[in-house]
Amino acid sequence: MTDPVLVRQPRSDEAPALRELAERTFRAAFEAQNSASDLESYVREAFSLERLRAELADPASRFVVATNADCRGPQRERLLGYGKLRSGSLEPCVSDPDAIELERIYVEPSALGGGVGAALMKALIAEAQALGHRTIWLGVWERNERAIGFYRRWGFEVVGSHVFRLGSDEQTDLVMQRPVAGVNEPAPALRGLQGAARQAAPCPDSDSDTEVDDDA
Repeated sequence: MTDPVLVRQPRSDEAPALRELAERTFRAAFEAQNSASDLESYVREAFSLERLRAELADPASRFVVATNADCRGPQRERLLGYGKLRSGSLEPCVSDPDAIELERIYVEPSALGGGVGAALMKALIAEAQALGHRTIWLGVWERNERAIGFYRRWGFEVVGSHVFRLGSDEQTDLVMQRPVAGVNEPAPALRGLQGAARQAAPCPDSDSDTEVDDDA
């Protein structure tokens, strides 16, 4: 039986735990396919506690976390995944100038397949709609077939690409978008995800100076 999942905004005192989750899930998603030096270089900059606290305080950013909702008795509440939206970030290939970026969405490896990714995606789409956006976009590594499949099932379509720099390695991310209104359930298939949206580094064919942790 799948445990219930609660999606909510993170508390201010959860920054250290969220930072650990963010680094742990990023490593799980990309460690095997990248050099240790490139990975460490990226992780040091992207997942510092100072940087995360600044992101949590940024009015352009919206975070959500997924937890085990039924945590009565001796079991304590655990962070199972998280997601992040960011406004004011746009790629030239995205059709809507007011689109919001799904910058990160990650699930704890032990929780994959338990509906956590779907719960996060529903909450992020609802938040984008509540903020008045009509389009949501993300960047995902072209080699991350599992994440690409997850996004397609949620109605995202490829509209272009951009460069993502992991340490010294320049990689290609697919840029995908979908209307905020419409698909609120995934097509049948994979329910968990890992390493979706990343954050994109500056590149010649992109106006974005964010890192895409597609983490979505």
